[in-house]
Amino acid sequence: MKKSILFVAVCLLAGSAAAADSLNCRFVGNWPFGVSFAVALDSARDLAFCGSGGGVYVFDVSDSTNPVKLSEAIHTRGLVRGLCYQTNRLYTAGKLQGLEIWDVSVPASPGFLGRFDTPGWALDVAVAGNFAYVADRDSGLRIIDVSNPQSPREVGHYIAPDWVMGVSVVGNYAYLADGYLGLYIVDVSDPQNPQLAGSCGAPGQAMDVVVVGSHAYLASQSSGLRVIDISNPASPQEVGFFNTSGAALSVAVAGGYAFVADSSAGLRVIDVSTPQSPLEVGYYDTPGSSFGVAVAVNHAYLADYDAMRVIDVSDPGNPRQVGCCDHPPAVLCAAVAGNYAYVSAYTAGLRVLDVSNLADPTEVGFYSPPGRTYALAVAGDYAFVADYDSGLRVVDISDPRSPREAGRYQTPAPPRAVAILDTLAFVADMGAGLRVIRVSDPAHPVEVGYYDTPGYAYSLAVAGNYAYVADASAGLRVVDISNPLSPNEVGYCSTPSNATDVAVAGNYAYVANYTAGLRVIDISSPQNPQEVGSYDTPGYSWGVAVAGNFVYVTDAISGDGLHVVDVSDPQHPQEVGYYHTPGNAARMAVAGNTVFVADQNAGLQIVEFLGAGIAEAPNAKVRTPNEPTIVRGLLFLPPASGVERGASSILLDISGRKVLDLQPGANDVSRLSPGVYFVREAQAQAQAQAVTKVVVTR
Repeated sequence: MKKSILFVAVCLLAGSAAAADSLNCRFVGNWPFGVSFAVALDSARDLAFCGSGGGVYVFDVSDSTNPVKLSEAIHTRGLVRGLCYQTNRLYTAGKLQGLEIWDVSVPASPGFLGRFDTPGWALDVAVAGNFAYVADRDSGLRIIDVSNPQSPREVGHYIAPDWVMGVSVVGNYAYLADGYLGLYIVDVSDPQNPQLAGSCGAPGQAMDVVVVGSHAYLASQSSGLRVIDISNPASPQEVGFFNTSGAALSVAVAGGYAFVADSSAGLRVIDVSTPQSPLEVGYYDTPGSSFGVAVAVNHAYLADYDAMRVIDVSDPGNPRQVGCCDHPPAVLCAAVAGNYAYVSAYTAGLRVLDVSNLADPTEVGFYSPPGRTYALAVAGDYAFVADYDSGLRVVDISDPRSPREAGRYQTPAPPRAVAILDTLAFVADMGAGLRVIRVSDPAHPVEVGYYDTPGYAYSLAVAGNYAYVADASAGLRVVDISNPLSPNEVGYCSTPSNATDVAVAGNYAYVANYTAGLRVIDISSPQNPQEVGSYDTPGYSWGVAVAGNFVYVTDAISGDGLHVVDVSDPQHPQEVGYYHTPGNAARMAVAGNTVFVADQNAGLQIVEFLGAGIAEAPNAKVRTPNEPTIVRGLLFLPPASGVERGASSILLDISGRKVLDLQPGANDVSRLSPGVYFVREAQAQAQAQAVTKVVVTR
């Protein structure tokens, strides 16, 4: 039987407990920068707002050749897919986290105003008057009253037949890019009762829409730009089109030209002065993938995967880049040492974050290797970076604000992970297996041994005389490294899916097994490792870490985020917490009960597991404690002193609702659902109610 866990977090509260973001976990802070999907402009003040993962960079673009970053303080809770600026306020469409509103009256110091969590995926937003109109994918159009930005509220909605991907509002109408069904026009003259006015089918998948005059311009992915006459909203008609060479994802129109963000084909400039015969007159093929575009005063601003690009379009036939602001496209791995988090940011190298304030991490330093940074490990004054294209890089971080390369070693294959033991670096080197590199002289790393595993070495953990390699389809390989010059395999354990990561504690290895979740493997006999338990996470398990009786698993691709599994009984692992991150969770670092999740296109997400505690021994003698305590299904409440007659203690759920009256001594809580609860104890002084957090597990 799984043991109950003892948790103690006594505090003084005057009101009910705050709700957690998800089961037994809460959001703490983030450095959310990643892929850029959207850009918005404040032309009057020469400002550009560029979405990057879940963050927004604010740039001064008064000199288009030299954009200056004013702020990176906008850290949203979601993944920024759409932006709208209006009158000193920035509105973000944050996918699963809905709408956020930020005060940007002082561009260098933006301030959070409010949030409204829409029911679907917020992909775009337009603002007119006191209302924000959110394209909420399968939840249609949501109309939010933002007259009080601190407390936005929904007043109406319209469910379109397909996914609403983009929205534009002009006058009394909202124009919806409705996926495979083209353009939908909704009368919003009464925001509380929006009504369909008309629609026009279009080939491809409508992703974005902009309205100029009597025409709507649809970015229709594989079918390029579609031009629709909307002079009669009840009967819109397509009058022209131009099939772009890429996938049309966003469109802006100015001066008789449509500027299309065409994914891998960059920026396309199309003459629409004759709507019936659109004609491409120029293009600029960007290095990235163009997802979003905005235009002002002879310049197009592109959200281009890992950069905001400024394109001079004063000569539409010859657009050219004049400015660029790079940013990290993804965070794939994290390590924590002291007050700093070190993250591998793919094409943006190693980023150093000051996390002394977990709620507000800030970047303080960076190092750019020549290739793509996949993983890293930190030991002492050095970070060891697995650079996919250029091997192992040794980086001096004695001054975290100014990291510099100390040495490097070119591995034979692309490295995917690195672990440090004493003066040796162990590298999971994909098709070249396990490489052992001596780093006692950081300036001159040298390979001293290797073992070519049968699969693809994705990750590894080192403990004692053994390296445990997550070897993709070849499962877990156990390699004896007692002689680093001659590593040799002594055992293995097949896994049902690809082994992508591994963590080791005591006699167990915990393997992230992609489609097969978490596998628990007994390694007490390294020559004969045996699977003893498993837990199938809902997504695709990619990363794993262990701390005490808890294993942390990240589910990538499906966006299921972080899962916390109690392995105090290794044969019967049980999930006791989860947190849905906004991006695609990859690997992580754990410090105490704080988890630093590398969330790929949503940067670094910092999550607290509320249930970190002490496991009660199976044969422990039950004693009445001095604080509210759960032991084997019983909540023990100590006798209170000085309590007025009739006063009682109660148990609250996470939302503050009473679920049980409590009496001094043992109270049966075995039938309660697993989760966080709060004991509000009876006190002689009602003004100061002692509240203790407890967690029920199974």
